[in-house]
Order: sequence, then structure tokens, then C-alpha cells
Amino acid sequence: MNQVELMAPAGSFEALQAALDNGADSVYFGIEQLNMRAVSSINFTEEDLGEIVRRCRERGVRTYITLNTILYDHDMALMRRIVDRAAAEGVSAIIAADHAAIAYARSKGVEVHMSTQANITNAETVKFYSLFADTMVLSRELTVSQVKAIVDSIRRENILGPAGELIQIEIFAHGALCMAVSGKCYLSLHTHNSSANRGACRQNCRKKYYVTDEDGQELLIDNEYIMSPKDLCTIDILDQVLDAGVRVLKIEGRGRAADYVATTTRCYREAIDAWKAGAYSREKVERWLEQLGTVYNRGFWNGYYLGQELGEWTEDHPGSHATQKKIYIGQGQNYFSKTGIAQFKVEAFSLAPGDEILITGPTTGAQTLTLAGLMVGDQPANEARKGDQCTFPTPFKVRPSDKLYKLVAANGSEA
Repeated sequence: MNQVELMAPAGSFEALQAALDNGADSVYFGIEQLNMRAVSSINFTEEDLGEIVRRCRERGVRTYITLNTILYDHDMALMRRIVDRAAAEGVSAIIAADHAAIAYARSKGVEVHMSTQANITNAETVKFYSLFADTMVLSRELTVSQVKAIVDSIRRENILGPAGELIQIEIFAHGALCMAVSGKCYLSLHTHNSSANRGACRQNCRKKYYVTDEDGQELLIDNEYIMSPKDLCTIDILDQVLDAGVRVLKIEGRGRAADYVATTTRCYREAIDAWKAGAYSREKVERWLEQLGTVYNRGFWNGYYLGQELGEWTEDHPGSHATQKKIYIGQGQNYFSKTGIAQFKVEAFSLAPGDEILITGPTTGAQTLTLAGLMVGDQPANEARKGDQCTFPTPFKVRPSDKLYKLVAANGSEA
């Protein structure tokens, strides 16, 4: 009963590796279309599945395909092909809401998890879907006490899934929060004929709006983006969430970069482990919040879990509130494995000893370190400038496809 699964997003191989390196128990990702990030993340192809499963299996990490959009008749062939490939490659489960995908996956022996798009808000609905699914993502609008009541009912009534185990309850723990009920929004479809429920949201809610009265007078809505919520963050109430019986925590962010995946996964891994060890504390929460604030976010709030009304709107441009930013420096050139030295070509700005850097790549993931020293050519250097070939030691292998960034304060200089 004390086991907690941390599920991380994988919108690219860089993000996948970052999740694996930072303590994820499972990852979720999209294949082709038919997932709720069909446009905003890179998405993998069917041919990528074998490599994804191989990497995850080596770490004992479960793999979930998101197949959770509204499906039309012309989607059936693609849906079946994805499920067939998932079964062949040994994918752990699919996340779905459409009954066609659920039924076909069950017919192929593929485990099913109910998506939040199913809008599960009570134990009776859990009981119905238990005929088909072992894990269920509850509606995002529930409070912690409502979640606990559902978990208590599952245990009291012994509600089992197809695998013969008690139904596991999953919630969204961190990341972007949509203003619509369980993500069911039609603004994008209305204005651009681009359906959010088909993974093609144009994010109308993240824009600034004017109010116009019947006489044509315009007023800019002041200080708030009135349909753009702050990001969900539960790390400061994680003890309440886990005490309620939630056993799968999902980090949102398939459209976000590998460093976001690395930082959020690491922080929630530490928080879960601290809760399990009886060492979860306010001091640690403050440190985790500070770290989470360094990567992409729109500001944080606890969502509906404490019974709050939606009112935590983004107060300025709905871009990142991150306290750090990445400055692109250059591309990997070589790695000398005997000495542990990486070589990069500086293509923009400059680099110096003492700089905090980020290196990302499809196999490298997202690795950070502070430069202890730097060589340009064969000589120690105080700075590497645009056009220089520079080398420095790294405790991990660097590949030619890797990118090098300098991390600076968000309001700092880019020099």
C-alpha cells in the first residue's frame, strides 16, 4: 500500500532519457497522432517503439502510450495499428478514453489505463471501468477529500481490475492546467477548426483579451490572463495527496524540454521517497519549490485539490516564469572516453569556468554541471568565444548530436 508510481512525460528521446535518469517509475508518450499532444510535442513514430521499450526495460520502467483523443471512423485503422505494434513490442499499457480503443486493446491483451478525458468523478464510475482498466486517472476537478472517498470505496468494496488487483488511482501532480473540465475545450475548434480533443489545441486561453461593450467601448482585461491558469504544483501538499491513497502521480509536460522533465521528475522522486521514509518536511518543500521554479512554469497553485475556486490566473505574458533561462552555446564535436573530456564548438555567446551548463541529447538526456575548468585549443582558458573549439571534463559521455547551453538567471545578461 506504500508503493507510489511516478509517471514522467516523454515528448522526445531527450526527455525520455531525462525521465529515466531522474527516477521515473513509468513514462508516457504519443505515437503519431491520436494523442492529446499530437501537435505541441514531437511525438514518436511506430518505428521508435522498440528503442523506447528497450531503454525503459533496462531500467525497470513501465511504458504507456497515450491513445486518448476522440476517435473518428477514419482513425480506426491507425488506432489498431498502434495497439498491434504496442502489443508486439511489449508496451506496458495504453491510456485511452474512447471505447473503441479500450475494447480493441483489451482484445489484444494490452493493459488499459483510463484517461482523464473519461472524467471519472465517483466510485460507481470506477466500478464500471474496472471491467476494462487497472489504473484510472481521476478528473482534475476533484478535491483531495473526494479522491480519498473514491480510494476508500475501492478498498472497502474490493474493486478489482482485469489483472485481479485493486484499482490504482492516478492524479495529475504537476504541470500545465487547462481551464476546461478534464481538458474538454472547444475554443480552438470554434476559432480555428483545430480540435483540442484531437490533440490540436491552438491555446486560445493563453492569450490576452479585450472586453467590448454594446456601444463599442473596449477595455483590456487588466493584470490577468482570465482563461490561462497557473501551473499545477502539488509538491507542497504531497503528503495529503499520498495519505489520501493516490498511488500514481503524473507529471504533465510532453510539450516541454528535457531539462523540465529532469528537474520535475527529480524533485517529485525525492519528495515521494521522503514521504515514504517519514522525512517529508517544510524545509525540503521550500527547496523543491525553488528548484521547480528554475524550469518552465506559469507560476504555481494547488489546483482544485484543496477546494479552491479557479482564480489562480497567469498575471502577465503566459510564457515561462522560470527563474533560470538557457542560452544556446554550441554543438558537441567529440568525446575522449579515456580522459572523460568533451569537445564542443562554440556557436554563440561565450563560456567560462564557473558557468553552470546544461547538455542535452537523445541519448544523453539532460545533464547539468558547473564548469571547473576550460581549454581552448591545447591551452587553459578563462573564456571560450564564438568560433572556438573548447574542451572540458564531464562525468558522462557526450555525443556529436548533443547541444550545450549556459544556465543564467532569467533576468541576467546573455553575454
